[in-house]
Amino acid sequence: MKRSTLLIPLALLALVLAACNGDGNVTQAPATSPATVEADAEPAATASPGATAAVATDSLSPSPTVAASETPVPATAASTDAVPPAEPTAVPSPEASATPAPTATPAATATTAPPNPGVVALRLEEVAGGLASPSGIVAPGDGSGRLFILEQPGRIRIVDDGSLLDAPFLDIVDRVTSEGNEQGLLGLAFHPRYAENGRFLINYTDRNGDTVISAWTVSQDPNQADAGSESVVLSVDQPAGNHNGGHLVFGPDGYLYVGLGDGGGGGDTYGNGQNGQTLLGAMLRLDVDGAQPYAIPQDNPFVDDPAVRDEIWAIGLRNPWRYSFDRLTGDLYIADVGQNAYEEVNFQPAGGGGENYGWPIMEGLHCFRGEGCETAGLVMPIWEYDHSAGCSITGGHVYRGSRYLTLQGIYLVGDYCSGTIWGLAPGEDGSWQSAVLAQTNARLTSFGEDEAGELYLVDRSSGTLYHLAAQARP
Repeated sequence: MKRSTLLIPLALLALVLAACNGDGNVTQAPATSPATVEADAEPAATASPGATAAVATDSLSPSPTVAASETPVPATAASTDAVPPAEPTAVPSPEASATPAPTATPAATATTAPPNPGVVALRLEEVAGGLASPSGIVAPGDGSGRLFILEQPGRIRIVDDGSLLDAPFLDIVDRVTSEGNEQGLLGLAFHPRYAENGRFLINYTDRNGDTVISAWTVSQDPNQADAGSESVVLSVDQPAGNHNGGHLVFGPDGYLYVGLGDGGGGGDTYGNGQNGQTLLGAMLRLDVDGAQPYAIPQDNPFVDDPAVRDEIWAIGLRNPWRYSFDRLTGDLYIADVGQNAYEEVNFQPAGGGGENYGWPIMEGLHCFRGEGCETAGLVMPIWEYDHSAGCSITGGHVYRGSRYLTLQGIYLVGDYCSGTIWGLAPGEDGSWQSAVLAQTNARLTSFGEDEAGELYLVDRSSGTLYHLAAQARP
C-alpha cells in the first residue's frame, strides 16, 4: 500500500449555508408495528490536492472535554452566517489503483482498561483512487469483503480486493440533484439480512432538491443493483439546498436510523430544530420491514406525545453529518455540524431515545443567541471544537477491529475543512479525553468500516479511498 507522511498545514474553509423556503412533509402514511429485534459532510467547499497524513503530536484538541451529564455554563456564540464557497467540480475518474485492501480480521473484544487516544498515531494507506466526489463508505455485511463507495453525483461504486470496479453498482445520476455542496447521493444502508434478501436503502436529493429515501434490491449479479427495483420509503420536502443530513444506518435493533438537518439557511431559519411536528432537525427510527412503506416501532419515545411526530427518535439537531453505532456496546455517536462557531459530537448510550440535543438553543456547549439560555432538558455534547480548528465536522466510528490494539475503543472524528482527525475516549470518571491523531489535507467527507471493523476514509478532493492504520506513539 502507498503510505504518505508529509505534514500539511491546516486549511480552513467557510461552511455552506444557502436559504430557500418551505417545510418538511412526508409523502407516505406509516403503519404502526411492535418493537422487534433483528440480528448497521457536510460536504463543503472547493476541492484541494490529494490527502497526505502525518504522525500527530501528543497535543490535545483545542476544545474542552465535558462529562456526559455535566451542564455547562452558557457562553456567547456568534450567529452570523458564512459566505458560501464556490461550487466544486467532480473529480475525474482515472484508472483505479490495484493496491489490495487490508486483510479482514475478526472483531476484537472489549478492552479492560479505558483507551487513551493520546498514545495513538494514524497514517493513511491508499486503497483505491478514481472516485468522483466520494461521500460515503459502506460494507454490505455479506461476507464478500467488498466496500461500496457513494459518489455524490449519483453513483455507487464497488472496491473489491483493493480495486475499483469499472461498472457502478448503481447509477441514478439522472434522478439526483448534486448542484449544491450538500446535495446528491448522501446515504446507503444494507439491510441486516442483505445476504439473504439483497435489499438496501439509499438517501438522495431529487431533481426538486427534496430528500428521497428508497429501497432497492440487488440483481442476479452481486455487483449490479436491479435498476428497476426502486421503492420510495420516505420523501421529505427540503426548503433549502443545505442541511440535508443524508446518512442512513441500521441499528443493533434492526431499525433504520435517519438523520435529517434543520432544513437549511442559517440559524435555524425555518424554526425546525425544536419543532416536533416536522421530521427536519431530527433523528428518525423506522421499521422498514413491518409495513409498506414503513412502520413505526411502538417503543419509539414520542409515540404517545401528540406534540412530536411518531417517527422521531431524537430532536434538536442542526445537520447530523455521519453517525454510527459502536458495534460492541450499541452506543450511538452523532456528529452535528455547527453554525459558525462550534462543531460537536453527541453521545447516546445504548437503549436511549427521546433526547433533545439543543439546536438552535445551543451550539456545542454554548448558548447560540446571547449570554443566557434555558438548558433544562437538553442533552449536551460530549465534545466540541471551535472554528480555529476547522469548520465542518465529519463523524466516524469506534474502532473495534483487531489489527491495532492501541486504537481499540477510540472514536474517530474529523473535520472536512482542516483535515484534522481526532480520537475520543471515555475516562473512568465519565469525562471524555481527546487528542489529535493525524493531520491531513484530505477533504474528509466520510469514514467507514469494513466487516472486520477496520476503518477507512474518503477524500473528496482527490477521489481516493484510504485505510486508516494506527501505531503507538514512541
